[in-house]
Amino acid sequence: MSTATEAAVGNDELATLKQLALRGGLDGEIKVSCANLAADLDASNQTASRRLQRLDDLGLLDRETVSDGQWVSVTDAGERALHEEYAAYRRIFERETTIELDGEVTSGMGEGRHYISLPGYMEQFEPRLGYEPFLGTLNVSLVSDSTRERTGLDSVDPVEIEGWEDDDRTYGPAFCYPATVEADGREYDPAHVIAPERTHHDEDQLELIAPAKLREALDLDDGDRVTVRIEAES
Repeated sequence: MSTATEAAVGNDELATLKQLALRGGLDGEIKVSCANLAADLDASNQTASRRLQRLDDLGLLDRETVSDGQWVSVTDAGERALHEEYAAYRRIFERETTIELDGEVTSGMGEGRHYISLPGYMEQFEPRLGYEPFLGTLNVSLVSDSTRERTGLDSVDPVEIEGWEDDDRTYGPAFCYPATVEADGREYDPAHVIAPERTHHDEDQLELIAPAKLREALDLDDGDRVTVRIEAES
């Protein structure tokens, strides 16, 4: 989920971030000078310096100034900003989006089971997803490459489960992405990746719902490898 800081990234910052990533800034520290960066950006040295400072202030870049330049690396937040820009171009140029996410089955904290069972959510599932989900979620811990690929969900239009409120509190919306789950040559469909607007999970955690208990339907245990495939017209 994007933070307010990440949402403040403008085109100038993205252009600078892209140049640093092309130089290898996603893989670790690289050494840059304002003069060389300015040439890549077709801008002045002062402009290049200001943009580096801006990216640092936004938490999109880690940097250390030395006597003959700066050592910089793109942070996880910076990488997410680039992925969001990439997802936007995919929506423009690709008529169909296919995202494959790999990970291992893990035991959840019961958060998903609790929330999907709430009546304000449950009454929306069947008319919007076409089924009433099993009361529980399949939790998947994504491998590092798939954690990065997860941002591709921004290029897929989700099914929105609207937020609601009762006498005690307000519950935020959830977003469901049609998915197929594959494990050891077996597939299960239909399923949905569910992403609540407010969640305690990290970006490397994925939750899935389906009409059946996915652990039983696919004979899964903790540690088993699964592939989650999301296909939708963008």
